[in-house]
Amino acid sequence: MFDSCLEKQQQIKEIFLECASKDAKYEKIIELGQQQKPLADIYKTKENLVKGCQSQMYLRSYEADHKMMFEAESDALISAGLAALLTKVYSGESPEVVLKCPPTYLDELGIQASLSPNRANGLYNIHLRMKQDALKILIEQEKQRSS
Repeated sequence: MFDSCLEKQQQIKEIFLECASKDAKYEKIIELGQQQKPLADIYKTKENLVKGCQSQMYLRSYEADHKMMFEAESDALISAGLAALLTKVYSGESPEVVLKCPPTYLDELGIQASLSPNRANGLYNIHLRMKQDALKILIEQEKQRSS
């Protein structure tokens, strides 16, 4: 059930293979943030703001073909990169996978340990928001099936 999620986590781990130092990890995270596609202004709404992030973080979640899709933008490159670490893994996954496949790759890479407490909290809040949105979609899918 988690094969594609775990495969994408492995791909992220491979991106960080050469990052031996904390500074190198930060540079790679910033690079991922720079690669993020900007979010359309229409989605930069109060509802899409992620609470608990140090910077302004917008997360758009939607369903396409029974899969969760995530897009994010932040006014800080490090935050944008942290969001990219999650959106690259969980976009295209079913709501069940978003809810049940933990982001173990972040601990394996030492990402959270190398972040300030505020940034680590922001990363946690982005993931929490993704799971909350997946749960909403899952509930809607169940309602549609039972009616």
